[in-house]
Amino acid sequence: MLHRRIEEASLKAWPALQQMLLAGWLLRFARGYTQRANSVPPLFGSSLNAEEKIELCERLYAEKEQPASFRLTPFAVPPDLEQVLVRRHYRLMDRTHVQHLNWGDRAIQTAPVGERRNETVDNWLDTFCRLSAAPLAKPQTHKEMRQALPAKRVLAVLADSATIVACGLGVLEQEYFGLFELVTDRQQRHKGYGAQLVSGMVQWAQAHAAAHAYLQVMTRNAPARHRYAKLGFADVYQYWYRVPDA
Repeated sequence: MLHRRIEEASLKAWPALQQMLLAGWLLRFARGYTQRANSVPPLFGSSLNAEEKIELCERLYAEKEQPASFRLTPFAVPPDLEQVLVRRHYRLMDRTHVQHLNWGDRAIQTAPVGERRNETVDNWLDTFCRLSAAPLAKPQTHKEMRQALPAKRVLAVLADSATIVACGLGVLEQEYFGLFELVTDRQQRHKGYGAQLVSGMVQWAQAHAAAHAYLQVMTRNAPARHRYAKLGFADVYQYWYRVPDA
């Protein structure tokens, strides 16, 4: 099924530095950097009940001096896991839409407004921090996660008149291409740069035999969801986190 295949590809595209399988649940650790890489996707069921597995997860994350965080989807196992977490005082955090583009034999097209090129990890991270206007919380961890990618990747930047105006990370896992960390310079928004960057990255993926593209955008970011919809992306499913109530 499409949603499960995208979920699997997205987990591979955003690798944790350590992970372990616990009775059908995947425990991911990356020194606390990002919820995605430090949470539990409850993928499969087992003979253990949810309460027992949650307690085991809490213990193992406590050993890493981290709170246990659960990444939930409509197809999480068991189906009543969220109710169990709510009873244990886990609060909702970061509801996100997963959007999909199936272009078949046709890539999305936008009017060219810049030149796309690939960068090294170090140069790309510097650009990402500058365009995000925020320092990277754990740059070494971020770098190690990018270097740990087992699949093909593109660290893309878009330049206009030699000025870098946008950047993004693309990861190709078999025929599924994930787009992550898409950012446009705040002073250069509403000029078509973001659409051109995504278009160029998708065209790169198509040239490398991809058949699907997907991205993840927070529910509260309505403008971005609208922009991606104009490019042909459509909602497939949502995910969200349950984290311990502080």
